[in-house]
Amino acid sequence: MISTFLHQIDQSPTASHVVANAARILSEHGFIAYHPSNDSRPHGERGFVVRNGTVIAWRNSMRINEHGARIIGAHTDSPGLHIKPRPDMTVLNWQQLHVEVYGGPLLNSWLDRDLGIAGHIVRRDGTTQLFATDHAVARIPQLAIHLDREVNDKGLILNRHQHLSPVWSVDQPPTSFDAWLSELTQCDRGEIASWSAQLFDTQRGEIIGKNNEFFASSRIDNQISCWAAIDALVSVDGDTPMIIALFDHEEVGSESAVGAAGPMLEHVLESLSLHNNGSRFDYLSLLQHSHCMSVDNAHAVHPNYVDRHEMNNAPLINHGVVVKHNANQRYATSASSLLPVVAAAEKAKVSLQTFSSRNNIACGSTIGPIAATRLGIDTVDIGVPQLSMHSIREMCGTKDPLDLVALMRSYLKRS
Repeated sequence: MISTFLHQIDQSPTASHVVANAARILSEHGFIAYHPSNDSRPHGERGFVVRNGTVIAWRNSMRINEHGARIIGAHTDSPGLHIKPRPDMTVLNWQQLHVEVYGGPLLNSWLDRDLGIAGHIVRRDGTTQLFATDHAVARIPQLAIHLDREVNDKGLILNRHQHLSPVWSVDQPPTSFDAWLSELTQCDRGEIASWSAQLFDTQRGEIIGKNNEFFASSRIDNQISCWAAIDALVSVDGDTPMIIALFDHEEVGSESAVGAAGPMLEHVLESLSLHNNGSRFDYLSLLQHSHCMSVDNAHAVHPNYVDRHEMNNAPLINHGVVVKHNANQRYATSASSLLPVVAAAEKAKVSLQTFSSRNNIACGSTIGPIAATRLGIDTVDIGVPQLSMHSIREMCGTKDPLDLVALMRSYLKRS
């Protein structure tokens, strides 16, 4: 199964690519795409809706008013460097691109990496087209140690505006990014109304370690959760209502039309309820009977920085799925909301670990508290333990993702 994820993550340099791959897999398993813009209301036993970098899919919706739904939420985006709308710049003979920092990446990890460019164009007729270079076209070169003698002792300091612009050509005369993009997509320049593009690491995902016990790649956070959720939805047997919601924009706070703080999941749930002749009371009742598993990666114990962890609640790689706790509601897990996950883990024979941060180190957050607040659904936060979170090259175990899939299948089946 890990080889499947390797292929999927290599084919998904952006959130839009994640969603396109998800739509392809869902379609291959009999799920029907619904398009609200065409007045096609979500319904049916197997279906999904896509909007930009977000996809929501469901099974067995005919019983949703009666039983509520089991929902798995994750996010499709990753921190990185996005290309600005007018990116072209020339310094001496170097042609460079203006970029904007997206989310909270480990900036130093983007230096001296072979970078591709991926994204999508929007034509004037409203259609979109994904693109990704098949080789590296850019690089952010680090300053030589001879010109920064104290870098190893005092640390690297990067100016986000000055030091992150990649070099990508020395052509004379310079070729504009728009002209290059037109050639890459084989679309007439005048037909491209707008575009979105970002840099990505061209190194493929690898299984590493003395005994092949680790997995290293870009965008493990949080594409591994998306992969597991899709696998669980298409493969699990059962007739109870199941939903996966893979949102964009988590890394920047989720506040967008397609983020977890937006109305997209709420609209899908209400549409499914209404299609089954549900009243407003029925819809509110289904929310009360539903449960959400928010899945986002967790911090594994770092062997070189054990002082950054609270060791009684510090997860180990390849020791099971992590349940994340925070009394200040940065995670949505509660004593009562955890019960369905404990039951699912027991049936799947999957071990659970716990994560709670040190009092003097603030933890991150997830879509869990947002979904719980927006919909009033009991929610629990879980995830795969990993190292190098938000680096261009992250690392996790090879056993934990398989445990996550098994746990999700058991959770969705609810029997």
